[in-house]
Amino acid sequence: MKILICGAGQVGSSIARYLATHNNDVTIIDHSEELVNHIVGTLDVRGIVGFASHPDVLAKAELHDTDMIIAVTFSDEVNIVACQIAHSLFNVPMKIARLRSRSYLNPESSSLFAPQHMPIDLIISPELEVARTIGRGLEVPGAFEIIPFAQNTLQMVGIRCKAKAPILNTPLRLLENLFPELHLQVLFIIRKEQGILPSGADQLQEDDEVYLLIPQQMLMHAVEAFGFSEQRSQRLLILGGGNIGFCLAEEVEAYHPNISVMMIESQKERAAYIANQLSRTIVLRGDALDVEILKEANAKVADKVVAVTSDDKVNILAALLAKQMGAKQSMVLINSSSYSGLISPLGIDSVINPKAFTVSSILQYVRKGRIRTVSSLRDNFGEIIEAEAVDTSNVLGMTVGEVNMPEGLRVGAIIRDNHILMPQKETIIKVHDLVICMVTGSGVKRFENLFSVRLETF
Repeated sequence: MKILICGAGQVGSSIARYLATHNNDVTIIDHSEELVNHIVGTLDVRGIVGFASHPDVLAKAELHDTDMIIAVTFSDEVNIVACQIAHSLFNVPMKIARLRSRSYLNPESSSLFAPQHMPIDLIISPELEVARTIGRGLEVPGAFEIIPFAQNTLQMVGIRCKAKAPILNTPLRLLENLFPELHLQVLFIIRKEQGILPSGADQLQEDDEVYLLIPQQMLMHAVEAFGFSEQRSQRLLILGGGNIGFCLAEEVEAYHPNISVMMIESQKERAAYIANQLSRTIVLRGDALDVEILKEANAKVADKVVAVTSDDKVNILAALLAKQMGAKQSMVLINSSSYSGLISPLGIDSVINPKAFTVSSILQYVRKGRIRTVSSLRDNFGEIIEAEAVDTSNVLGMTVGEVNMPEGLRVGAIIRDNHILMPQKETIIKVHDLVICMVTGSGVKRFENLFSVRLETF
């Protein structure tokens, strides 16, 4: 696929890195020569220095022959104009724009981006998606990520193994016998920053980050098996009132009336604005690294501290201070992968990676096949994909054991006639099955071959 990315900042470079390593023809535009040279020097992409909203610059990027434009510059308006030009002058089939302003993201503004106005096929807002994901996790102790599948009847849950969890040190193939009521599937394990696509012989260990599939009604039982009590968050402390912090506070006020919220924001004007916009959130103006401010925010009794300032180092240190004072759980926003290896040894419970959310939103339109959902695991460890087996798919008639045979691809669950199947090796994949797979780099091509939609379908 030929893809043009507008914007070479953290979001754009992350998207470029992922797409370029999966055999896509990628061009990236930015007005910063330094950023463009850095990306071209480290990735197999073409770079152009210029303004993404200028037609001559887009023409230089050969937009007339491009399958997709992804506009993720720092300016909402530049992203919108780039997509409009891509549509009006170059007839680009797929147009994706990152928008940050609340005004553009309000539901009443959605018609603005309809085909007859300013045609944008997909609007992405990493900040809003991060806030929603954190919000879903507030009801599940120990979870650092929750992604719903199959109309919320099945959940992908990211959870860290505690020292005394009853599920530890047991071969995965025996879990069904030991915990027959759970019906869970372990999709992926991150252990000491190494990704593991598990087999039946693998065992879970303390501090493993585990991604599992489990029916919604079994979720709290799984939490207990991983060593967490059923007590849900009642007191939330948010450090940082940027877009993510503000969206999270709104999410909690709208959907979690039983949770009390406090927020610390350093900028006076921003703190005042948030306090005026929210009804139940108590906003304190101050430095998240100030122990006195943390005391005033009652960090010692917080069930969960979420550090989402714009500075990775502040997020890490502030979360550690809050936990030292007595906070039960901590979650930190990390943009730089350089800090990933420090998180677990320092005692931080989970990491928020906004780049993974951005990549996930886009991959649904890049992957070949009838794709319902794609979720990229942090640091590009792999993807969890929900795809439909149509009547021309090569996967039809294959058993789960045959699909799982090579490295890089595992079937986690099948949705058939609105029923969840936790598949066995002999389970046969049928037409219209929704198949949820864990796919790592080596399995992407095979997945696309198995689930691709041939032209006769149409």
